[in-house]
Amino acid sequence: MDASIEVRGLSRTFHTTVRRPGFTGAIRSLVNPERVAKHAVADITFDVSPGELLALLGPNGAGKSTTIKMLTGILTPTAGHAKVAGVVPYQDRERNARNIGAVFGQRTQLWWDLPVRESFAILRDIYDVPKAEHTARLKEFDGLLDLSSFWDTRVRHLSLGQRVRSDLAAALLHDPPVVFLDEPTIGMDVVVKEQVREFLRHQVEERGRTVLLTTHDMTEVERLAERVVLVNHGRLVLDGTLDEIRRKFGSTWQIRTTLADPHTDLVPLPGIALHQRTGAQLVFGPEGADAPTVHQALKAVIEAYEVTDIALDEADLEDVMRAAYVHAEAEEV
Repeated sequence: MDASIEVRGLSRTFHTTVRRPGFTGAIRSLVNPERVAKHAVADITFDVSPGELLALLGPNGAGKSTTIKMLTGILTPTAGHAKVAGVVPYQDRERNARNIGAVFGQRTQLWWDLPVRESFAILRDIYDVPKAEHTARLKEFDGLLDLSSFWDTRVRHLSLGQRVRSDLAAALLHDPPVVFLDEPTIGMDVVVKEQVREFLRHQVEERGRTVLLTTHDMTEVERLAERVVLVNHGRLVLDGTLDEIRRKFGSTWQIRTTLADPHTDLVPLPGIALHQRTGAQLVFGPEGADAPTVHQALKAVIEAYEVTDIALDEADLEDVMRAAYVHAEAEEV
């Protein structure tokens, strides 16, 4: 199956003029300007499959937004190439625009002085969406995002949560196969965040859309994404599943279980060590480089023993990603 998003050696370099201090420096900068290259994105390669939600993560200034701008056709790369739904986005912007939806948390694609529903009608005409499809799609989105409670309100009077929900619906009205979300839930309250997450899960799992998400909210990553691409200083430093990242960057897990029979004999479990035994209570943890994922370990323990209670302790994903950032910085020094 072809990738919905294909990125190969993608790079983007910006050139800026260095301003020298003082009046003399300003004159010299004007007469003989010194140009400095800034590599916002450098040789990034990854794929995103149809129906996959990929989290593109990194600290501020890592190159996430620049990458998304190249994939949406806003910027042209300095080197490398990319395809989105089979289209080179910066060569065929109009065709690419019909294949994608995009939500930037700090910006809106709605008309500021119009009610939300009128903005939806304008977008319907721009994308030539048949009226019946438009009505059915709005009904579906209303059921998921509760749009009708505010869609007769002017966009300028919407709360942040209402505006982002409206932007999500607007981005999907023309039924694009690929969606880009750049910090879509920034500043939202927890109730609206969860509503947006449910909507995104529905779009990926039920509609098979491909979603590329950037966020600093690790709860969002944990609840939505199975795979993460980490960039730092414009370079890709990590591409893997959440389980792989947890194992690689020092995260540990413990499985605490209570046996039905405290006299049960121990069974060797590959890659799983017994850390503690107190009567019927056992504590397991990973052992060696071939330790299983936490989900595999849970399955192995349940299959090996008859248990009356089982609990899992895992490292917080924020700690794991912090360790990944530190590791990436250390490798660049």
